[in-house]
Amino acid sequence: MKQHFIINNSQKQLLLFFAGWGMDETPFLHIQPAGCDWMICYDYRSLEFDTTLMQAYSEITLIAWSMGVWAASQIMKQHPSLPVSQSIAINGTLYPIHATKGIMPSVFEGTLQGLNEQTLQKFQRRMCNSSTDYKAFQTIAPKRPVEELKEELAAIRQQCLSSVSSDFIWHKAIVGKNDRIFLPEYQETAWRNKVDSLVNVEAAHYQQELFYEVIMNIK
Repeated sequence: MKQHFIINNSQKQLLLFFAGWGMDETPFLHIQPAGCDWMICYDYRSLEFDTTLMQAYSEITLIAWSMGVWAASQIMKQHPSLPVSQSIAINGTLYPIHATKGIMPSVFEGTLQGLNEQTLQKFQRRMCNSSTDYKAFQTIAPKRPVEELKEELAAIRQQCLSSVSSDFIWHKAIVGKNDRIFLPEYQETAWRNKVDSLVNVEAAHYQQELFYEVIMNIK
């Protein structure tokens, strides 16, 4: 796992963000919250997490998106002493590969086996709400090679098969009504009786305005 500081100003509060599959820091660099340090985690070929980077913080706000919700849940299960004061899941679940609570196993497997430059573009188009949003995303899209993304998907599948679901409790789950990756009805099923607050919003799977609103309004 990569842990990248977007802001590192020796603040006492850390915004810890787990991005989705295939991401890096590039799509999020323009979001600049005040009064906190801001770290993004990505690349789930490994779930090794350096907690020494957390030692200076008295308060951590955890936000995770897409496959990052599963990854963050696994990390928090391993490190329960981290001072997480609030946690927000966006368009993801604890069950990344699941017939009713995540991505259908057949869809996940088809994405993995057929992944190439062309199918990656199709996936990214499905993430976005419109052709305009997709074109905007392409200007800030990660530049990681497709083979690396395929390795990441395969590793996620293997880790899902070999690990048990996390019992980490999320405070809020945000469900995009127009999500075509983690279908909204599957998200709602997954979060039933497992989250303090479930909020439905008009958003696609990837929605820059939603990330900006959630991150910039952290108290």
